[in-house]
Amino acid sequence: MMIFNSRDTAFRNPTGAVTFGTNIHFRIVLPRDLGCSRAVLLVKDDRFGDTLVNGMFWAGMVGDDHEQWECDLNIDRVGLYWYHFGMETRYGRRYIMRGYGGDGYISDNDHEARFQLTCYEKDFQTPSWLPGGIMYQIFPDRFYFSGTKKKGVYPDKKLQTDWYQIPDWRPNEIGMITNSDFFQGDLKGITMKLPYLQSLGVTCIYLNPIFEAYSNHRYDTGNYEKIDPILGTEDDFVELCQEAKKLGMHIINDGVFSHTGSDSIYFNRQHRYKSLGAYNSTESPYYTWYKFIEWPNIYNSWWGFDTLPEVEELSTSFNEYINGENGIIRRWIRKGNSGWRLDVADELPDEFIEYIREAVKAEDPDALLLGEVWEDASNKESYGSRRRFLYGKELDSVMNYPFRDAILGFLDCGDGRDMLEIVLNVLENYPRPVIRSLMNLLGTHDTERVITLLAGERQHGRGREWQAATKMSPEQRAYGLKRMTLASGILYTLPGVPCIYYGDEVGVEGYKDPFNRATFPWGKEDKDLLDWYRRLGEMRHECTCLTDGDLINFGSSGRTMGYIRQDDKEMLLCVFNAADYDIEFRVPQEFVGGKTYMDTMLKDDVLLMPKNSCAFVRAEVPEKPVPVEENSDDTAAAEDNDTENDMHLSPEINPEPEISDILVSD
Repeated sequence: MMIFNSRDTAFRNPTGAVTFGTNIHFRIVLPRDLGCSRAVLLVKDDRFGDTLVNGMFWAGMVGDDHEQWECDLNIDRVGLYWYHFGMETRYGRRYIMRGYGGDGYISDNDHEARFQLTCYEKDFQTPSWLPGGIMYQIFPDRFYFSGTKKKGVYPDKKLQTDWYQIPDWRPNEIGMITNSDFFQGDLKGITMKLPYLQSLGVTCIYLNPIFEAYSNHRYDTGNYEKIDPILGTEDDFVELCQEAKKLGMHIINDGVFSHTGSDSIYFNRQHRYKSLGAYNSTESPYYTWYKFIEWPNIYNSWWGFDTLPEVEELSTSFNEYINGENGIIRRWIRKGNSGWRLDVADELPDEFIEYIREAVKAEDPDALLLGEVWEDASNKESYGSRRRFLYGKELDSVMNYPFRDAILGFLDCGDGRDMLEIVLNVLENYPRPVIRSLMNLLGTHDTERVITLLAGERQHGRGREWQAATKMSPEQRAYGLKRMTLASGILYTLPGVPCIYYGDEVGVEGYKDPFNRATFPWGKEDKDLLDWYRRLGEMRHECTCLTDGDLINFGSSGRTMGYIRQDDKEMLLCVFNAADYDIEFRVPQEFVGGKTYMDTMLKDDVLLMPKNSCAFVRAEVPEKPVPVEENSDDTAAAEDNDTENDMHLSPEINPEPEISDILVSD
């Protein structure tokens, strides 16, 4: 009999992250022969280190040989907590610690994994327009060139004339990679392609940096107040935002505030600007912004790159410049953007992020503040402290790299049950408002192209010359395109908001920077993959359960991943076969005769699934749902089949069937 499970309302109600002041009911079930004479809930405050000991009361027998102990808990301050249970038994002191899938197990020591509890602000709200939508990330120089002649461009920038050539990757004469070649993609070009983005169902466009800078990636900001001339003008940006909103799309900008460029109006090491930069004089108005060790040539820089001097974010003048009433954050929201993505959010002080949030919400309460965090953002540590990203005073949400790890891990020979466990951990740890707005992704400007990862030859540390010369074979590409349908199918149906990295939807390939930042292949797109993405967008906008529905594991094991998304009105069964053989998958009775999507083959109660395929079946929620109890059974056919309990299915649906009952044949 199950002792405890943190995801099961029979043992912890409510489950998941909770708002401040929520009463949580805990229940454990112990073998009677353990001889428990006292049980307590032990809750440690992660920030302050103190531990609350909450006594549990005996609540009667469960069957003939188990007993239950219960208690209530009300967290009195926002933050991160770790809990476990302690018992006095006839065998001495024993503990219930956290195991796989949120299951509790009995241990004779308490130095093992504990259960996490996230407590967030009651009034925490995230933007209303993002959930249920689709994001699209654009590296502006490489998306589309409007043909507009450029003015005011630095003469040492190289303007490419062949749109389809690979980006410059060779170092210059002194061995430096300058990232100074430009394909002239611009803001007008993005505006011209808005109908294309609308055809994909896009509702939010995330732009990599657009402010004046020397490099093509523009993470070396030269002037936060000026659009880079190669991209166009401020009027072009205003027009883009206005035209996008007419089509139901929002623009968010990349905020790079942990460092600037050395070639900037603020630092001015290259003497390109007329300003008195911090490098030029200790009397510079920007001098206090930077972390000089020995002025002017020795200073802290981002990851050791001296072209990216680090900023002292809590400098009074810098903070006012960025977050003041007329600061950068509010300036560009007034020009039409709908929020910001914070570059390297885990390298920004918590206090500074709070100031940014205050500025964002003061200008537009429904604007978005999204952070770049690669790990679980609910318990992330950086620079010696636990971060407070998700409690309601800092970020609205984050870039969801853990889901990416789960998707790619599953497709790269991972077990579906283990990969879904990564997803379920995030869902258990994150506040619901954050989950609704997660930026789910497969690729970004910082990763290899996803089709290359799925089917191309592995890089294995080989250099740029090899990366530049290596392309996918026709066989690899055909396989990669099949795997892309699986990867995108998962991406579009997990909780949160899917984000397409420009060109992924048409099969752009490439290894690491700069090869992952090639131009969009207009006129050379893979039309079948593009059609697949468009149909995914149609399914996503049609299914309300993909906006804020719960997720329950159903049939995930081995090379199969399955789950159900459900809200109050409907449920969508999602099944993915990553095996190199066909399978048949038996569906619950509720889905028989349901609406199918994306070429799904449903015959009576069986999904016919070729290798490397996915299936989607939609059904209405029964009128009288009942709580789901979690269980798992070992079978000869597969490993355990876990079922999460935040959903409600009808009595006819068996939420924890044996895998042998689901996988009819291999």
